[in-house]
Amino acid sequence: MIVNVKLFASFRAGRFDMAARDFPPGSKVGDVASELQLAEKEIGTILVNSKYAKLHSPLREGDTLALFPLIGGG
Repeated sequence: MIVNVKLFASFRAGRFDMAARDFPPGSKVGDVASELQLAEKEIGTILVNSKYAKLHSPLREGDTLALFPLIGGG
């Protein structure tokens, strides 16, 4: 199934901004993060089709997944 993956901030380094990626049916957000070698502890915000999601959230054909890193500041 094709999922549109958007990466933000430091997650883009050496990867991509946005890409249509092919994943097996039944994949979850955490499966995408693992394939992209994103550490779970570094993920701040997850959106699927502009709605908040979790690592265990399922993905469907045509979904748009946005992954944001934790952001620190003062």
